[in-house]
Amino acid sequence: MAAKIKKGDKVVILTGRDKGKTGEVIRSMPREDKVLVSGLNMVKRHNRPTQSTPGGIEEKEAPIHVSNVAIADPKTGEPTRVGFETRDGKTVRVAKKSGEVIDV
Repeated sequence: MAAKIKKGDKVVILTGRDKGKTGEVIRSMPREDKVLVSGLNMVKRHNRPTQSTPGGIEEKEAPIHVSNVAIADPKTGEPTRVGFETRDGKTVRVAKKSGEVIDV
């Protein structure tokens, strides 16, 4: 089945401390049903110093489960569900709220 959320999509976070915030998917992990959203769900990682790196505290994005994000509607920016339609002999993703084509 085709992926409903892909790399480069604008998504809205539905739950958690970043609820309501919008960001872009920088990595999709379909086997784990998770996505990485740029600048959201930030966690701190404490790194031990080695010969090559100085160590310290690094902030990075943590994966979010796909069920906790929704595609942002291209027209309004609100969260929407995704449907699939065949247009001009091609299957495209369509926003359920507005009927707009998501694929560019």
